[in-house]
Amino acid sequence: MENPESSERTGAEPPASCFHPATKAHRFIGLVLMCFLCFGSYFCYDTPGALADNFKSDSHLNTSQFALLYSIYSWPNVILCFVGGYLVDRCFGVRLGTIIYMTIVFIGAVVFAFGVYINAYWLMILGRFIFGIGGESLQVAVNNYVVVWFKGKELNMVFGLQLSISRFGSTVNFWIMESVYQWVATYYAGYERLGMALFIASLTCLGSLICALILGWMDLRAEKALRQPEVQIKQDQPFHLKDILKFKSVFWLQAVICVAYYLAIFPFIALGKLFFERKFDFLPQEANTVNSMVYFLSAALSPFFGILIDKTGRNVTWIILSIVTTIGSHSLLAFTFVNPYVGVISLGISYSLLASGLWPLVAMVVPEHQMGTAYGICQAVQNLGLAVTIIFAGIIVDNYGYFMLELFFLGCLFVSLIAAVLIYILDSASEGVLNLSPSARESLAKTRVHTEETANLLDHVDSSDQEEIDSRLTRSVTDVASGSAGESGDGEGGGSRDPAQAQSDRIRSRYISHLLPATNIPERP
Repeated sequence: MENPESSERTGAEPPASCFHPATKAHRFIGLVLMCFLCFGSYFCYDTPGALADNFKSDSHLNTSQFALLYSIYSWPNVILCFVGGYLVDRCFGVRLGTIIYMTIVFIGAVVFAFGVYINAYWLMILGRFIFGIGGESLQVAVNNYVVVWFKGKELNMVFGLQLSISRFGSTVNFWIMESVYQWVATYYAGYERLGMALFIASLTCLGSLICALILGWMDLRAEKALRQPEVQIKQDQPFHLKDILKFKSVFWLQAVICVAYYLAIFPFIALGKLFFERKFDFLPQEANTVNSMVYFLSAALSPFFGILIDKTGRNVTWIILSIVTTIGSHSLLAFTFVNPYVGVISLGISYSLLASGLWPLVAMVVPEHQMGTAYGICQAVQNLGLAVTIIFAGIIVDNYGYFMLELFFLGCLFVSLIAAVLIYILDSASEGVLNLSPSARESLAKTRVHTEETANLLDHVDSSDQEEIDSRLTRSVTDVASGSAGESGDGEGGGSRDPAQAQSDRIRSRYISHLLPATNIPERP
């Protein structure tokens, strides 16, 4: 489905009610539903972390077994989220794809909770594996939804808001799951109380699934009301997996940023509690508080940064600024004993800024019918990097300590900075739109449209002229062959091209004079 608001410019009849698909109220409801599509998956993803002590005491898991509950999520998504994006583009479409992936997430959460309830470790692993299959693919589908409904100036703000609500799911999980566990403990004991707490947590996934169903119905209703097809592969736009080799180099540099930057964020948070306890002598509760600031700031600031980038544009500049700020944050944490809140707050601000500026860039460099695959590639390489880095980070800490781990994070950030600078250079050299203001992007888009129209019309005129000239020459040759050359030699044969050329000049001048005021293209001789 195209942007519903665009129907207002097509000359259609005004909507009969405020909930008509062409109204802003309809799009606002869709925005709210999109923001909660990933809330359940983010909430349930971190339930093991929120109840880590209870997993060890009730389910008797050791550290390695507990860590596997997290790592099993990332490994399948190295491939599956790419395939999931391809299926959204090629087979399911955005509506059905979102519903399918959210259903898989819900099933995975329930299977995991049931495995804990009966204390079957293999079933816990299976549940987390199923949960992972749907989780990252769901994010790809939701990204497609956002791009389809909110193009142009709103895109950065909506991406930021959607990320904010999703991250808030993780924050709420850490806030309430311990209380939920204590409440369930009044009715159950042992691993059964832990399983029941996880069953309650899985209800958030059910809520997100309901949001997916309602949004799918709204999208289908809008498609019928506005007579606009759902965005997916069209017959005249076939897409094959080999087409990813034709993606622009700017896209692959974005993927590099996606991997290298996030390697310095998520593994740091995963190991941050012990880092703050050992280097700054924080108590466990205080270490958890400072460690949670990154997610909290992300949830709070992402919408505002999205609005800021919507108004100013200059996505690449904001990305470079956020990476530089993140380098400064990690440098403070690694080389100084300044209050860690300074570095962590700076880290949370820069992380929010980068996410709001980076993800909308994919929609600017990849064709619409390939966006699912493009976002899937970004998610796939990010999961590969995280799956490998978590293991590598553990080895670094065990053998060299947290200082060397911080140096590793700084190295990753410098890689992302180089990629961002290369994007800036390539985009500037090709007169691209990635680092322009919104008004400059609109002006450039209009100029390109007029230029293409002018070129097409001139080609059409030249083709018509040539056909007319060929027709006149053919008639002239026929007259000569039939013995009438003497009569027509002075009248038409000698000047057979003059009338055609004059007609060509008149047609060309008419089209050029109509288009030149908008395009400033000089008249061809």
